[in-house]
Amino acid sequence: MRAIWKGAVSFGLVSIAVRLYSATEEKDIRFHQVHREDGGRIRYKRTCSVCGEEVTYDDIAKGYDIGGGEMVVLSDEDFADLPLSTSRSIDVLEFVPADQVDPILYNKAYFMEPEGTATKPYVLLRDALADSERVAIVKVALRQREQLATLRVREGVLVLNTMLWPDEIRKADFGFLDEDISVRPPELAMASSLVDSMAGDFVPDAFTDDYRAALQEVIDAKVEGREIVQPEEQEEAPSAAVDLMAALKASVERARAARGEAPAETDDGEARPATPITAAKKAAKKSAPAAKKAAPAKKTAAKKDEPAAKKAAAKKTTRKSA
Repeated sequence: MRAIWKGAVSFGLVSIAVRLYSATEEKDIRFHQVHREDGGRIRYKRTCSVCGEEVTYDDIAKGYDIGGGEMVVLSDEDFADLPLSTSRSIDVLEFVPADQVDPILYNKAYFMEPEGTATKPYVLLRDALADSERVAIVKVALRQREQLATLRVREGVLVLNTMLWPDEIRKADFGFLDEDISVRPPELAMASSLVDSMAGDFVPDAFTDDYRAALQEVIDAKVEGREIVQPEEQEEAPSAAVDLMAALKASVERARAARGEAPAETDDGEARPATPITAAKKAAKKSAPAAKKAAPAKKTAAKKDEPAAKKAAAKKTTRKSA
C-alpha cells in the first residue's frame, strides 16, 4: 500500500508521527466509452464556453457560481490563505462512547501506521481507546479540506474514519411519518418471530457481489469466444397488496424450513418458533391422552363381554351332557 498522507496525531502533549493508507478499495468493473465500430477510446477536450478555445490544465482555475451568469474565480493564493491549522496534524478534540456516533456520519476509512519511533505512543493511544470503549473525535485536513473524523481500533490498528458535517445530512421528510399507522400485537409478534428465525452472526465473507461475478463472466466469455449461459430467472417479488399477516407467516415458515425446523402453532392458531424436538414433544403429548382413553375403553368392553362368554360356555356344557 502507498501512504496518501503523513503527519502527526496530537494526543494531549504527546505527538505521534503516522502515515495514512486507504483502508478500502472499489471492486466495481469499470468501462470506457468507445467507438462502437472500431473500439477506439472517446476523448474529451477542455474547451472554454466563451471563446471556444481548448484550455490546458495550467489555465484552469476554480470558479464559484453566484447566479445570474456571474462567476467568482479563485486562485491558488486564495486557498493558501485559508486557516487550516490542522494541515499536517490530527488534533484529538475529545473521547466519546462509540455508540453515540451515528453511522450515517461515516464517510471514508484509512489505516494509520506509526512512523519511526512513534510505535510506543501509538500503541499507548490504541490500548487506551480499546480499554475505554470510546472513539476519539478529531479534526484533520485531507486534500485541502478540513474534516471531522474519528479514531477507533480495528484488529490492533488505529483507523481514521472521516465524517460528514452534521449540516450535510439530509432530513428524512416523508409523508408517512405524519400518518397514524397502528400495528396489531399479533402482527408485531409475528414480525419478531420472523426476526428471531432469521437471526445469526454477521460474517462479511459469507456475502458476495453476484452482479459483479456475473458481469465478469460475461466479459470472460467475450474474451474466450464461448457461449454465454443466461442465469435462471429469479422469483418475482411479492405484490404489495399481499396480506401482511399472511406474508409474515409464510416468511417465518420459509425461514424455519431453511433451518430444518418444523412449523408450530399455538392454540389460537398463531405461529411460534419451534424446533423438531419441540414438535416431537407436542406429538407425544397429543398421543398420550388418546392412549389413556383407549386403555379404559378396552377394559370396559372386556367387562361387558364377560356375561355373554359365560352364557356361551354354559350352552356348550348342556349340549355335551345331553
